[in-house]
Amino acid sequence: MPRLLHLDSSIGPATGPGRSRSREVTAAFARTWAEAGPDHEVVRRDLVASPLPHLLDPDLHWAPALRPEGSSPDPAAEAVQEEVLAELLAADVVLIGAPMYNYSLPSTLKTWVDHIHVPGTTTPFPGHEAQPLRGRPAVVVTSRGGTYDPGTPTETWDHAVPPLQIVLGDALGMDVSVITTSATLSESVPALADGAERAAAELARAHEQAVATARQLAALVR
Repeated sequence: MPRLLHLDSSIGPATGPGRSRSREVTAAFARTWAEAGPDHEVVRRDLVASPLPHLLDPDLHWAPALRPEGSSPDPAAEAVQEEVLAELLAADVVLIGAPMYNYSLPSTLKTWVDHIHVPGTTTPFPGHEAQPLRGRPAVVVTSRGGTYDPGTPTETWDHAVPPLQIVLGDALGMDVSVITTSATLSESVPALADGAERAAAELARAHEQAVATARQLAALVR
């Protein structure tokens, strides 16, 4: 049964006033995936409605075989991490809603990253070359209130997508694609209203990309 793991981290709703563009686009992707057939499963984790606890023991950043002798992480914290890892490892495709907050990841999503980036379990480490997710698709849907075009002063200010590309792509070996919608504050901030036309065009294109990518991946993963 092809399985999509659908993660959202936006604090905004998917519909209505102040709606979240990332949630809106991930919902379109997940809906298209589910419509591919009754066997196409969607496992959803809302990191805002049910936030993960921060990792408070450095030993949990490592696979059990790489932990210092005598380490004894809190069993409850270890059980949460094992649940999150099992959920990720069981997914054929991973979909992540990643809005940019203050030029970085939402803290709820960063906490998820801390749970799943585990040398020796999900990422290679000398003597422990595990990389079980290599080649699996990961789709990142990012929404940004402003614009970060090449050649502009804000070009390098996006610190939301690059960490995910490093962790998911370089470390875990996943095949990462990114769907972006920018200028999302143009509707609510008068000073940014000039970007409204661009925002609408990018949102429409993001929906098209989400639907097309979901259909493509749903057809490939059977």
